[in-house]
Amino acid sequence: MREQIEDLVKLQQIETETVRIKSALNDVSKMLDDLDSGVKIFEQTIETQERIINELKKQYRDHESDIQLNLEKEQKIQAKLRSVKNNKEYQALLKEIEDVRGKNSEIEDEMIDFLDRMDITEKIITTKKDEYINIFEDAKSEKESIKQNAEARKKRLAELDMEGAEVSRLIDPELLKRYLIIKEQSPGGLAVVLVKDAVCHGCNVNIPPQLYNELFRCDSLRFCPNCQRIIYIKP
Repeated sequence: MREQIEDLVKLQQIETETVRIKSALNDVSKMLDDLDSGVKIFEQTIETQERIINELKKQYRDHESDIQLNLEKEQKIQAKLRSVKNNKEYQALLKEIEDVRGKNSEIEDEMIDFLDRMDITEKIITTKKDEYINIFEDAKSEKESIKQNAEARKKRLAELDMEGAEVSRLIDPELLKRYLIIKEQSPGGLAVVLVKDAVCHGCNVNIPPQLYNELFRCDSLRFCPNCQRIIYIKP
């Protein structure tokens, strides 16, 4: 019976490791997606800044066109000045020139603001691109590591599957059936638990002295009166 219990413990260890590995493999896809998302966020940040600077450049060019149109308008007014016949018309044309120049002055101020904003945006883009290179390389390296670990885990799963089959063949069918039933009903899937210093390590409850002494004989299966798991002691 001692050997059978040892085989049950080994089988349980195999199954526990199998569950842990499968859980880790289930997280692989999310981990890879999270890394891709982090890279994508940086790409979107750079794209947003590039759209901003392109819009600023467009507005700057539009303002250049407006200034040129106003200069042409001023030249036409200047030409009219040479042919005016009275002071009232002369003053009116001077006022128009003053208005045109005022508009150009405002436009030039806005253009200076555009240049400042373009300069700031270009610096942001440069910084973000430098950061992006580092993040991209780090993500690439980490993804490769995750994939390698996943392959190693899959290989280990195959090994555990074979080990579990070999150990199961060594266990009495009725005992194995009972083990599976207890495992299904027990929290955490543990069907076989150690007793140490008369304490069940499945439920942390003291077992009766007589039962504790019987465990040392290891001549039959014994169960915790509290959690109903199979209990054993190390020799």
